[in-house]
Amino acid sequence: MSNQTPTERRRDALKKAEACVCQDRQSSYGDAEDNFARIAALASVALADRLKRPLDAVDVALFMACVKLGRLAYDRGNLDSWVDLAGYAACGAGIVTG
Repeated sequence: MSNQTPTERRRDALKKAEACVCQDRQSSYGDAEDNFARIAALASVALADRLKRPLDAVDVALFMACVKLGRLAYDRGNLDSWVDLAGYAACGAGIVTG
């Protein structure tokens, strides 16, 4: 168990999420909104018979959050999934407020 306070542990998780969405992954995958738009286009084709409208970047942020929530339902102790969930939430917020 960590000697950190709950606030310090939350701050560390948010710092990791920030590094993912503002640095690490951006250099590998490009801007989150552009990446989510590409994913939306691919998923729209793959799921065309199941959709009433094409997906957009916000849909992808929600979808990815669902993926992480599904993983966390199986393993609540997976810190990477918690960090990724925070990162997807930050990306979605950035898209809808942009």
